[in-house]
Amino acid sequence: MRRLSVFFSLFVALLLSGCGYNAMQAQDEQIKAAWAEVLNQYQRRADLVPNLVNVVKGYAAHEKEVLTQVTEARAQVGSIKATPELINDPAAFAQFQQAQAQMTSALSRLLAVSENYPTLKADGAFRDLQAQLEGTENRVTVARNRFIKAVQEYNTTVRSFPSNLTAMVMGYQTKPSFAVENEKAISTAPKVDFGNPAPAAQ
Repeated sequence: MRRLSVFFSLFVALLLSGCGYNAMQAQDEQIKAAWAEVLNQYQRRADLVPNLVNVVKGYAAHEKEVLTQVTEARAQVGSIKATPELINDPAAFAQFQQAQAQMTSALSRLLAVSENYPTLKADGAFRDLQAQLEGTENRVTVARNRFIKAVQEYNTTVRSFPSNLTAMVMGYQTKPSFAVENEKAISTAPKVDFGNPAPAAQ
């Protein structure tokens, strides 16, 4: 009886190793780790926002609309519960992605404001925050790329034969991934107009 039990256990282990179950488990854990890093970098960015807003406000208090947009975008990001389960819900994931895109857009407008205020651009605290923000944006890009790769590997396993049979039995489904934030805008070729050249410098 004991031999039969050992044999059955070995058979099940061999069956599971060949059906993609272990690969799906490992890849799912990789997705969770990559997702945690994405959230970590987005949180770092959100933490920089209040300081950045306060420095800009000191020089450009009347740029109320831009300052309000950044504050509201940060509040919107903070209102979304970024739990590990979010990556299994395409609708919630899309909402999270949209909120982060609005935050990116609002921060871009805030940094553009600084171009109109030479004293703000020269402020050491502003320059330091700007450098931190740029570094964080780079880390966000790296973290997102790792997450995209992890999701791609997992989704390939879930959809490939014979592991797709295991996925069907166990209820594993493909996971959503980051998409281009403004796909429609980047798919349109930029308009170049050489009809009105700038006047030559005297």
